[in-house]
Amino acid sequence: MAFDEVWLKSRVEDIVAPDLPICDPHHHLWEYPTSRYLLDEFLTDLAQGHRVEKTVYVECLMNYRSEGPSAMRPVGETEYVEQVTRHCDRPAVAAGIVGFADLCLGEQVRPVLEAHKAASSRFRGIRHASAWHEHEKIHNAHTKPPPKLLSDRKFRQGFAELSKLALTFDAWLYHTQIDELADLAGHFPSTPIVLNHLGGPIGIGPYQGKRDEVFAKWRRSIARLAQHPNVFMKLGGVTMTLSGFGWHKLETAPASSDLAEAMMPYFDVCMEHFGAERCMFESNFPVDRISCSYNVLWNAFKHVSADCSEGERRALLYDTAVKFYCL
Repeated sequence: MAFDEVWLKSRVEDIVAPDLPICDPHHHLWEYPTSRYLLDEFLTDLAQGHRVEKTVYVECLMNYRSEGPSAMRPVGETEYVEQVTRHCDRPAVAAGIVGFADLCLGEQVRPVLEAHKAASSRFRGIRHASAWHEHEKIHNAHTKPPPKLLSDRKFRQGFAELSKLALTFDAWLYHTQIDELADLAGHFPSTPIVLNHLGGPIGIGPYQGKRDEVFAKWRRSIARLAQHPNVFMKLGGVTMTLSGFGWHKLETAPASSDLAEAMMPYFDVCMEHFGAERCMFESNFPVDRISCSYNVLWNAFKHVSADCSEGERRALLYDTAVKFYCL
């Protein structure tokens, strides 16, 4: 994933409501041969004008241990983030850390979870992505999950260990799998769960040109999922290529008003069923950086929430994330 810096700078906007505090509950730090987004790059984005006070780092297969038991190697990611962000206090980068542990280890995942907690006092939970689809044009998650992962017996044995250690669970899946998450949430009502990226409504491959049909199915699933009070929602991801809006193909980077217009129907449904107290805006950077700058994205979120009450807006931008991750 390469970023076109010139293209991103083709859209410059003044900061909307610059005094509103923000907790960005979903970002990564990574370095690939064609894509670098480490702490320096993230701090540069954070310094552009929005009042970001805290962030939450979410796992992305980076800096695993190179030796030792394979089950323990993901702890290296938490160790790395703890080390590089230790002195970041304004803003508090990685005030919370979400790592990876293979929950399919069942009860044997407990030592891995304990090792993550020992590696950083900021460790808050696990993301074990289950995004899977049979179509070749839709990439499965980086964890290479099988279909129906959330129903797997061993996975659920591992999942049961999270609440024992007061840990949260980040879910990443596609809109076709939301009902599977609802079933999981019903079986584990004491485990806080947050669904990433609006539940992954797909707009590419077999779903290209079928946005209304996808939205209708997504909306029904969201209504069922929201019946479980332990489930929260991350509002973001419409700027991923998966969404099918094609922002990255435009001659000029999109305006925040365009992003807000596209997101609004999803936002309205989530607010109806979850309420602001269970919703949080997320950047998903640098994944979403393929389509817009950090400033434009948070301007879009502020446009989307412009008609909310002061309390709702603060919850969406800051309070819900801080409370969910106990920052």
